[in-house]
Amino acid sequence: MAMYIFCSSVVERCNDMIEFQYIAMKLRFSERNWRSSPQFRGLCDAFSSCNNEEEIANLLRDIGTLSELQSWSERLEVAKQLFQGKTYRQIAENTGASTTTVTRVARFMEEGSGGYKKYFSAKDSSKLSREVEHKRSEPALKGYLSRAQK
Repeated sequence: MAMYIFCSSVVERCNDMIEFQYIAMKLRFSERNWRSSPQFRGLCDAFSSCNNEEEIANLLRDIGTLSELQSWSERLEVAKQLFQGKTYRQIAENTGASTTTVTRVARFMEEGSGGYKKYFSAKDSSKLSREVEHKRSEPALKGYLSRAQK
């Protein structure tokens, strides 16, 4: 009987420890659960509530440390230069990022969720449309200026 009580006591302690560890464990994202996590959904909601760049910057500063902001900014710059077709070595030299970081960003550009590609494609299209608009308005502006000078 004493043996049973000892075992029972050990099992209860183990169960208590397991329960404590379960409660104290941080939520870890996985490829299967990150999008559906309430915390991640809240983060997305917070960003979508921002109306301008200043509000986004303020939110980013409140959420991230300066080191995290620097890392995110560096990764975006690495992605930009990858999108421009620069070599890994050039990017590492230009940005100060390690070649490991450059490789990781390149992998996410190829195999990730498409966020980098969508962002840079939109930026590229926006730049292109501004250039086309500028070229369209340039002759009209020259014509207007020449008529105004006469």
